[in-house]
Amino acid sequence: KVSESFERDPGQEFEPEPNQIVKQKKASIVDILKQSNSILPHVVLASTIMALVYPPSFTWFTSRYYAPALGFLMFAVGVNSSEKDFIEAFKRPDAIFTGYVGQFVVKPLLGYIFGIIAVTVFGLPTPLGAGIMLVSCVSGAQLSNYATFLTDPPLAPLSIVMTSLSTATAVFVTPMLSLLLIGKRLPVDVVGMVSSILQIVIAPITAGLLLNRLFPRLCEAMRPFLPPLSVLDTACCVGAPLAININSVLSPFGLTVSLLIVAFHLSAFIAGYFLSGSLFHKAPDVKALQRTLSFETGMQSSLLALALANRFFQDPLVSVPPAISTVIMSLMGFALVMIWAKKKE
Repeated sequence: KVSESFERDPGQEFEPEPNQIVKQKKASIVDILKQSNSILPHVVLASTIMALVYPPSFTWFTSRYYAPALGFLMFAVGVNSSEKDFIEAFKRPDAIFTGYVGQFVVKPLLGYIFGIIAVTVFGLPTPLGAGIMLVSCVSGAQLSNYATFLTDPPLAPLSIVMTSLSTATAVFVTPMLSLLLIGKRLPVDVVGMVSSILQIVIAPITAGLLLNRLFPRLCEAMRPFLPPLSVLDTACCVGAPLAININSVLSPFGLTVSLLIVAFHLSAFIAGYFLSGSLFHKAPDVKALQRTLSFETGMQSSLLALALANRFFQDPLVSVPPAISTVIMSLMGFALVMIWAKKKE
């Protein structure tokens, strides 16, 4: 009799409760929002095409929006992290040092090689070669932290630590490398750069960590909306520099410089991947570490290089490689995000 009480009449149709249907729909919407990051490479490519075809679509996003836009990406990483993650990151000084070597030793050497090739092999004007070298002398890009967060979230704090260290020391290292490679001293606004570090990296991440600690329910409600907003944010950061500097990119040297920039970034991505693989082949998370250090070596703050070129070099051709690098670096980086994310699946 007990078993019969649970049996359903064959003619009876099961109808879910209304609140159950609402929960299922709500869950599906949340899942869609969370999966917005998967279309990021496609959005970046679309924003690049849009900037080339119709520059006014992005010219409104001027340089004054770059800092808050990148800061928002760091805030999103902070909300999805905890202070324990950063404590764990500092327990890997060997990985941090390797990332620093990749940024300020391997990358400048590659930049110098491709700068020389641009002038001697392709016969490009010297300022264009100097622009390629200048791109290789700047610190790591904050977009590398977001790329690491999308592929290997546990290593995002390690990526942030590496980028922050290279950015903090860039006030001294970038002018020194520029003097060594280009032969022209670059005066750098130390106070302005430190302020930029605080605005773009430290303050947003700290705010995200504190919010996660003090108001976990609020963060839980926010998390589904952060991926689509971050995708739009990244699209603007990629499309705007291209749209604003469209004349330089479409100059007579644009195609040749673009190919050289592609080769430079590709070499940097590969160098970072295999350098870390040879040094940390016994680490349990060696593949994740290789991806992280590849992003850290292959992606640099081309926006900073563009600002330095416009401010401290009289020849406008110096700014062409940084403008192109901003787009190429983003496209290649997030293409790797898409490839590596599919491999993990």
